[in-house]
Amino acid sequence: MKTNLLYGQNGLEIEVPDHAFVVEPKDLPAMGDEWEAIRQALRNPIGTPSLKEMVKATDTVAIAISDITRPTPNHILVPLLIEELNHVPLENFVVINGTGTHRDQTREEFVQMLGEWVVDNIRIINNNCHDKSTQVNLGRSKFGCDVYLNKEYVEADFRIVTGFIEPHFFAGFSGGPKGIMPGIAGLDTIMTFHNARMIGDPLSTWGNMVNNPVQDMTREINSLCKPHFMLNVTLNKEKEITNVFAGELYEAHDKGCAFVKEHAMVRCEERFDVVITSNSGYPLDQNLYQAVKGMSAAQKIVKKGGAIIVASECSDGLPSHGNYAKIFELADSPQGLLDLINSPEFKMFDQWQVQKQAVIQVWSDVYVYSKLTDEQVKGAMLKPTHNIEKTLEELKQVYGENMTVAVLPLGPLTIPYVEE
Repeated sequence: MKTNLLYGQNGLEIEVPDHAFVVEPKDLPAMGDEWEAIRQALRNPIGTPSLKEMVKATDTVAIAISDITRPTPNHILVPLLIEELNHVPLENFVVINGTGTHRDQTREEFVQMLGEWVVDNIRIINNNCHDKSTQVNLGRSKFGCDVYLNKEYVEADFRIVTGFIEPHFFAGFSGGPKGIMPGIAGLDTIMTFHNARMIGDPLSTWGNMVNNPVQDMTREINSLCKPHFMLNVTLNKEKEITNVFAGELYEAHDKGCAFVKEHAMVRCEERFDVVITSNSGYPLDQNLYQAVKGMSAAQKIVKKGGAIIVASECSDGLPSHGNYAKIFELADSPQGLLDLINSPEFKMFDQWQVQKQAVIQVWSDVYVYSKLTDEQVKGAMLKPTHNIEKTLEELKQVYGENMTVAVLPLGPLTIPYVEE
């Protein structure tokens, strides 16, 4: 049978065995009038007064957004926030791009993310996690580091965070407080947030919000300089808005996570020999670094010693910025990488993504279908494939004619699980 994977901006049709189990979340329709639905959410929020009555005309307003690797519809959210706060002069606004440790965005990318009007009329800055002069030290985290957040955010009279909520491979769910931590945090704080102990904790996983140290830390740090208002949405596979969650940070985020969990979790009776996954298409599948999320979703239901095939376009390469590619040069096997990263003296930003990937590779083989060269894929200790159907045929030689196959067309937008 044929199935379509989210891949790049146009998708990828592949042929899979008729007995393959297709794992997808419930397909939710787009909201009828998303602009009006968001307006109503801003006027009738969860746990706070309406947005407009919370903000004085003289206030400075900081709006933290997610960067270009996330499909948050900020071209809708940010103009509606500014429209609702039309009593505040435009020069009082600043939009802070929550890059975390990712690269800065260009003006053209900001136009793509926010629309030309916002770019022409509102001051926009990229968070710089490496420059402490752009940050404020808010004290000490119980997780063992100093807390640095973006200075313009901290010093604003009114703070807003936007985002979208989906399953997340170590924070449980994205959105909410993650827009601040790690989005607009300093490098020292991000390094602790993503250290080997935090990432390696078994409770740091898809869909779990209970005693998850990563989610606990992001919430603790938000409490030191809490956003006064959150505006998050949920999306379907067409990246259309399916629901809006606005208001008090924790209460609104919890309701959004419960909504996503109800629709995104899919129970499987058993593990599979082979799991084919996407990385949710553009913008999440821009690079191999992000594709670890698709691999991680597949690992939830692949047998130990099985195979994962991930289709991720990787139009932005590995990427070329950051340390992801460099870390693979420091060991000669996935287990060697884990041993290195778990040693207390090792600290290198981007190690968390390599750690998650190495855990998956120790469990199963991973094949990558992408625009990367074979050398790039092999350099990340992965196996390139240029034809998924052919690779499936070859894997029958390993797992037999009765090889079991699952497909995650939406990749990490789904949380598959097996009760073991």
